[in-house]
Amino acid sequence: MSQADTESYTAAKGAISSLTHAMAVTLRGKARVNSISPGWIDTTNSEFSSADKLQHLVNRVGVPKDIVNAVMFLCSEKSSFITGQDIVVDGGMTKQMIYHDDCDWYYNK
Repeated sequence: MSQADTESYTAAKGAISSLTHAMAVTLRGKARVNSISPGWIDTTNSEFSSADKLQHLVNRVGVPKDIVNAVMFLCSEKSSFITGQDIVVDGGMTKQMIYHDDCDWYYNK
């Protein structure tokens, strides 16, 4: 997902995904290589509106523990068949289309 004037950020995100699968090929048999693309993660213990929460399929904004859990899974033997993947941890936010006046969300320019 992109916003205006975020080209460098967007390019970096794409590069991480490409680098992940390229390194997985190069390091096969030596190491598994995966990346995590976090979504909206609250690091300030803020309160959010219902509209903010409804943008996520899980009805909440993420917290650091959500990312930690994904990292711990990838570090475990339970993920031994996963390599070259970019794991999106975003509560489903990038799977739902929200338009002006949907889910109590309004675009104000």
